[in-house]
Amino acid sequence: MTVEDALEIYTDGSSFQSPRVGGIGIRFVSIDSSGNDQIQDVQFAGYKNATNNQMELQACIMALKEALRLQFTIGVSKIIIYTDSLYVYDNVNKAKFEWRKRKWLLRSGKPVSNAEQWKELVSCIRNIQTRIYFEWVKGHSKNAHNKAADKMARQSAKLPINRPLSIVHVRRKLTSETVDIGSVEMCGQRISIRVITSEYLKIQKLSKYKYEVTSKNSKYYGNVDIIFWNELLKVGHSYFVKVNSDTSNPRIEKVFRELVKK
Repeated sequence: MTVEDALEIYTDGSSFQSPRVGGIGIRFVSIDSSGNDQIQDVQFAGYKNATNNQMELQACIMALKEALRLQFTIGVSKIIIYTDSLYVYDNVNKAKFEWRKRKWLLRSGKPVSNAEQWKELVSCIRNIQTRIYFEWVKGHSKNAHNKAADKMARQSAKLPINRPLSIVHVRRKLTSETVDIGSVEMCGQRISIRVITSEYLKIQKLSKYKYEVTSKNSKYYGNVDIIFWNELLKVGHSYFVKVNSDTSNPRIEKVFRELVKK
């Protein structure tokens, strides 16, 4: 049931692999002076190389920007954003009150994922002089508005003309293992690694690397994990490195040398 004197926004994000693309869906719902529901859908083109979490965030960002542009925020006492993403719902208050103060780092010191989008979402919330609430709705529920947003997100993903929200350089991994966060314990050890992906985190001024362990004498040989460093490593290249001693905030402490292929 639509809430009186409120702007309800139903958002959804969708992503697909092979190739990786994503899309967003947005529906605005309000009550007119006669007590009838007023519905407006907004269609957007999709994004290349998008993850599902990125699309869920982008749907909320674009929804608030459109609400301002279309002047839907005028004359309402509150805005309610409905999302089926627990990633958004569980973290929006952390982004507003915790992550921003810690310069977009978690309590462990590990960089917040998708920090540029979170920062933009917080900025959009602060730019609107109306109370904004986030509510979770179960995905693929019987809610007609949620279903409509989901359908639009899938349609959006079929037209991925927007550039990726983050640039990730990728090379094919050699191991058959999949990425398993925390599978390589950080004990201050020296190990050989091969970089699979590289992504520069502009806000935290760090690079995020997905890597595979290539030290055959290591118990982590073949494992794929994530690590951070403040300097550039090349994807597809191997390095002999020293890591820190904090698995919750994995960092490279020193690169001794690049390993030459034999």
